[in-house]
Amino acid sequence: MFNDIGPLELVTIVVLAVLVFGPDKLPKVIQDVTRTIRKIREFSESAKHDIRSELGPEFKDFEFEDLNPKTFIRKQLDNDDLGLKEIRNGFDLKKEMAEVTDAVNSRDSEASSSSSPSSSAPSSGGRIDMAKKPETPGDDDRPPFDADAT
Repeated sequence: MFNDIGPLELVTIVVLAVLVFGPDKLPKVIQDVTRTIRKIREFSESAKHDIRSELGPEFKDFEFEDLNPKTFIRKQLDNDDLGLKEIRNGFDLKKEMAEVTDAVNSRDSEASSSSSPSSSAPSSGGRIDMAKKPETPGDDDRPPFDADAT
């Protein structure tokens, strides 16, 4: 319950409790606090039981911790009924990118080999020069402007 309270913080709370309530009343205050915490836990468990009974037998194994999104996602990823591990393992981004790069490089090399040797553009070995501005098509190649489409 108090996982994030260190020993120094605990000593500080005890000293403050002794100073505020005094050594005579401190045991009674601790009993009252523990009794209140116990009643809250009983009320919470009773409410959980009532909700489970109202949901019906199909939600018999329902856990309220599953309502936390992190817990729900972790539980669903551990459950392999959907085949998520196969999908995750079957998708290799590096391999896909290498295939795309090879396809682009082979298309560029085919285009450069099919162009005439009198072309003014120097061949870059299938690479794309990012510093060079792309060629703009002439006014004849532009599609017609449609005012209703915008």
